[in-house]
Amino acid sequence: MEDQKKRVLSAIQPTGEIHYGNYFGAIKNWVRLQEKYECVFGVVNYHAMTMPYNADKLRFNTWELIYNLLAIGVKPETLFIQSLVPEHTELSWIFSCFSSFGNVSRMTQFKDKSSQSKESQKDNFISTGLFTYPVLQAADILIYKADYVPVGKDQDQHLELSRDIAQRFNHQVGKDYFAMPETLHTETPKIKSTADPKKKMSKSAGEKHAISVFGDIQRIQKQIKSAVTDAGDSVEGVMSEGVENLFEILKASDELDMYNGLMADYKDGNLKYVDLKEATANALVKQTTLFTERKKELVADKRAVKDQIKSTSSDIRKRAQQTIKEVKELTGLLNVKF
Repeated sequence: MEDQKKRVLSAIQPTGEIHYGNYFGAIKNWVRLQEKYECVFGVVNYHAMTMPYNADKLRFNTWELIYNLLAIGVKPETLFIQSLVPEHTELSWIFSCFSSFGNVSRMTQFKDKSSQSKESQKDNFISTGLFTYPVLQAADILIYKADYVPVGKDQDQHLELSRDIAQRFNHQVGKDYFAMPETLHTETPKIKSTADPKKKMSKSAGEKHAISVFGDIQRIQKQIKSAVTDAGDSVEGVMSEGVENLFEILKASDELDMYNGLMADYKDGNLKYVDLKEATANALVKQTTLFTERKKELVADKRAVKDQIKSTSSDIRKRAQQTIKEVKELTGLLNVKF
């Protein structure tokens, strides 16, 4: 009898287009993980409300992200939309009573995001949701009893909060109900901005600092062609950040023969930047073309896709409902019949 697969939980906010930093840093990994683990992937639109937002844009971005994830290769049966599983917010409230103000206030992303929000600086408004969203994030993870959560080093703090909440809950109810989710550190490249390789690729830094996975082919080629290779502070014998970033993109694109050949040229002192840029641009164009064709097929029948994701969200919700039922029994809350 085959061993039951371990469960992996990961999620992404619907805050705009997927760029190649997102893809290589997280979503490509989702596609790989599907083959080895039982995966649950969420489009967490509740989290997208923590910063100033537009309702119509949030609705559009949520479905746009679904189409994009499916086009990239995420399986529909693994996907759910967070707001279609209201048990997340119910468990979040319960967890807010099992988490300390001190632990939540130490979350560094609250400080970072609140200072980044121009709107909040303008009218001095910072939502309570921005402060408490790590508790909701803990509910996202624990409600499905995930064994592993693939996270970057900057997210370790949030997973540790999830573990702290689980331990406190277990202690208070006198039962080892929630298992401790573990980090799943996978090898994912850190893609930098081609306009400024000292910064990570990010939409928030401006259009030139992100390359859209579903972007215009000519724009992608232009962005790579104009990529910074040497910012003027390079050290002899040390690869510049710009050149290193282009090699990283080429390698992440699985163009290993081209990568190895150009790396050999670099080590021999014969690398021409124009060749590296051309190879990198071609690698991204190849992927974008494939993903765009898949997306065209999906958006040709949006209703079918929406019905499918609503159905899979309903199926995934059953697991969340069972967890809530058991949590209520353990905490003395009254249950409704499912």
